[in-house]
Amino acid sequence: MFLFESITLAQGVMWFVVLGALIGLNELSRRGPWAGMFFFIAVPVVLTIFVWPHTAGEGSSTGTWFHWVKVYSALAGCLGFLAIRYIPRLARNKYALIFPAGILALNILEACIRDFQVGAMGADGMVDGVYMLSGSWNYMNGVAGLINLLAITGWMGIYISKDKLTDMIYPDMIWPWIIAYDIWNFAYVYNCVGDHSFYAGAALLISCTIPAFFIRKGAWLQHRAHTLAFWMMFTMAVPAFVGDSQFAVESSHDPVALFTVSALALAANVALAVLQITKMVKGRKNPLKVEIYDDTEAYKQVVETIPGARPEQLAAAGVDAKEPVGV
Repeated sequence: MFLFESITLAQGVMWFVVLGALIGLNELSRRGPWAGMFFFIAVPVVLTIFVWPHTAGEGSSTGTWFHWVKVYSALAGCLGFLAIRYIPRLARNKYALIFPAGILALNILEACIRDFQVGAMGADGMVDGVYMLSGSWNYMNGVAGLINLLAITGWMGIYISKDKLTDMIYPDMIWPWIIAYDIWNFAYVYNCVGDHSFYAGAALLISCTIPAFFIRKGAWLQHRAHTLAFWMMFTMAVPAFVGDSQFAVESSHDPVALFTVSALALAANVALAVLQITKMVKGRKNPLKVEIYDDTEAYKQVVETIPGARPEQLAAAGVDAKEPVGV
């Protein structure tokens, strides 16, 4: 195969099991503050004390500094979002609403640094328990990630849904940015931990994109934080799953495949940048002050159907602020 070794039936079935488990756990974790605190405080504390020191140590494929930083930054995002969702004064504080975009930008920056680091290694073999092949693709994808980071907009428009789910809604984060992010992030995982990318790239990314498009629109960032935290906790506890179990799927380690996915990531993010700059210039919109995509159907659908949007957001969507909106 082009991207991976030949995939067995068991591996294909397990891919769907992982996808379903991540979507299901995300749904459970957003069902209230106690669910969030159980999954993102109690479980990680137990794992930190009793499990990870033994499973994610030196020589493990998940024992590098990056994996430790990644799991705790993902958990920090989940806890920060939980606080914003359930502490009303934080949800009303414009400075607190910088946090979601900030933690997202930090996670993207961490990955870009790792891509550049792998590119500079000149690697062609096992590094930190993972096979790596350095090349121009690392630099291309690092640049794509930085473009994606700079394209984050609309954090000032985040609101908390006024329904029983109390989700963190980010209406300006619509499909062009999400798709560009997904392609870039898959390329990053494929470049830097290629033998994990069948699950940590494809399944993990799709597990937050499906809910964002079909279950709870406007909540992609919340879905992403939850599913990433679950995956990182699992792989640090059971590194053999993606390492040498019967379900592990190796990358093809083909330079053409590596170059192709990074080129696609760079092209997608350049296209995103062109779209965004065009909208900013034509609409005379300052991304530090206003939302960029408030004239799109995707944006309008979110603020129209998920209660809690501000009057100015409803006005942008052409909805009377006094009219009730659906759940």
